[in-house]
Amino acid sequence: MIHSTLIEMKNKRRDFLKKSVALAATGGLLAGEATARPFYYLKKTQDSLVKDAGIQLSLAYFWGIEPTKVALAKQMAVFGAVGGINPGMVNMNGQANYSLPVIKAVKQAWTAVGLDLKVVEGPPALYTKTKLGLAGRDEEIENFITFIRNLASVGIDTVCHNWMPVISWARSNVAKPGRGGALVSAFDIDDVKDEPLITEYSELTHQKMWDNMEYFLKAVIPEAEKVGVKLALHPDDPPIDQIRGIPRIMTSVAAFKKMLDLYPSPSNGITFCQGSFASMGEEGKGEDIPAAIEYFGKRGAIHFVHFRDVRGSKNRFEETFHDDGKTDMYAAMKAYYKIGFKGPMRPDHVPTMYSDSNEHPGYSTIGTLFAIGYIRGLIEGVTKA
Repeated sequence: MIHSTLIEMKNKRRDFLKKSVALAATGGLLAGEATARPFYYLKKTQDSLVKDAGIQLSLAYFWGIEPTKVALAKQMAVFGAVGGINPGMVNMNGQANYSLPVIKAVKQAWTAVGLDLKVVEGPPALYTKTKLGLAGRDEEIENFITFIRNLASVGIDTVCHNWMPVISWARSNVAKPGRGGALVSAFDIDDVKDEPLITEYSELTHQKMWDNMEYFLKAVIPEAEKVGVKLALHPDDPPIDQIRGIPRIMTSVAAFKKMLDLYPSPSNGITFCQGSFASMGEEGKGEDIPAAIEYFGKRGAIHFVHFRDVRGSKNRFEETFHDDGKTDMYAAMKAYYKIGFKGPMRPDHVPTMYSDSNEHPGYSTIGTLFAIGYIRGLIEGVTKA
């Protein structure tokens, strides 16, 4: 009795496998079964499947080509690179970082290791003179225009820039113990309130910063439009009104709406850094991240995404693991999916995990692996839903 039942079960399994193979051979599984491909593929049509719902997952490489990170990125199928233009990286010290030979060489160096330089973050020729309206800004702006023209000629179309002169990204602690002892960066305004003011640039006001921004946009955006380059402005981080007397203006959703209205254009857009937007506002009154994504997405203004999270608000916050912050990250990913975002996205400011180096706080290799797995899982979940 038991023997005959086992034989019957084996026969049924064999018949099922034969039918499955036949169905797959005729395309039946691909056309009719969602499980025929990994779930993080978005089925556009019966015969067209798009990885990661079309989002261009990327990693940051601000210290050049890191062989270990490159190898791990390729194993994760994350082929986008985000970085700067450094002549030293390609043995061209002394040449302008906005020149075509340097940009070509940097692009080719990434191609040679199997990655695609998607975004230039921290662009050449956009420095203090332009942001503070100092003598020499017109020359800086001309160099920047040369840069975006050269960038377009090698097929790179996205530039992440910021409006934080003198003091850029700022933290008061880059080794604060987080979950399980992982190290995170943090900011507490009380830790920096007694630092001396920077007075060498004479009187600076928020209105002057806005005037300088408008001057820059009116000069550059028309040229960016001509060559199809998208400028993606990053929020001030931390998004506070001033640091050591240097005004900061890109500190709220309202500020980004104002910036876009200064020169409406497909080339004038945003780096939607979720951690920066999440830390805007007072405690308990932060920006609504999914709503902001949908608003700017409907305007076609989100060109690049930093997918990260924080706990706290603008005056006091700390970075977190992607699953441990204040933002509903699933709702955020749903919003990107809803607006049809297909641009580059990278994890940002990950915790430094056990046994990894904190030499570059926020860019731990192990933390990055966790982040990519989490992001891809969210994409899969949203796509399946």
